[in-house]
Amino acid sequence: MIEGQHVCVADLAAWSASRIPSGRRFVLGIAGPPAAGKSTLSANLAVALSVGCRVPAQIAPMDGFHRTNAELSAAGALDRKGEPDTFDVAGFLAHLKSLRESAFGEVVHWPIFDRGIDDPTPDALRFSDEKVAIVEGNYLLLEKPGWREVAGYLDEVWYLDAADQVIVPRLTERHLRGGKSAARVRAKVADSDMPNARLIAATSVRADLVLREIDGRYRIETVR
Repeated sequence: MIEGQHVCVADLAAWSASRIPSGRRFVLGIAGPPAAGKSTLSANLAVALSVGCRVPAQIAPMDGFHRTNAELSAAGALDRKGEPDTFDVAGFLAHLKSLRESAFGEVVHWPIFDRGIDDPTPDALRFSDEKVAIVEGNYLLLEKPGWREVAGYLDEVWYLDAADQVIVPRLTERHLRGGKSAARVRAKVADSDMPNARLIAATSVRADLVLREIDGRYRIETVR
């Protein structure tokens, strides 16, 4: 990959396939601010690897480690949902360790976040023979207690960058679809989401690759 190069998902898949270590799973992190397009990139990359490169791949979303609404309500933290301390980072680390160290064929279960119920669902995904696990989430490069250990379980971390004028409308639409009032959405975006986005942006200096989506392709901003 060369800085300034514009690539498609198939190119990124071929690059990833070439990085798989001998004898164990390649664990790739995709970080970035909320609504940058991480889930779309991760899903398309998993398909391109599995179908185009014939390398079995699956997404392992960090969102599955949201604390439940009941836990957040009890702690008075429901309005801050999505901030670093509203996740079960210890559980995330334990699952990452299993994902990286388990032998092919050994089953590792993984939770997902179900937007339909606005809560996590335990053990919804199953890893076994996948050669690539794509760990997608906001805080993979965060230098805070607990979170700073995450990168040690990832072979590489890519950072998907996006401008505020891209992510704010996406976040607004996402929250409105979730049933929040317009006033509550404005407060959520201004008081929680965008401060989080700035916190996450500061972590991009630790990424192996920084990308930006432009018209369906990805510009390579930085290679380390």
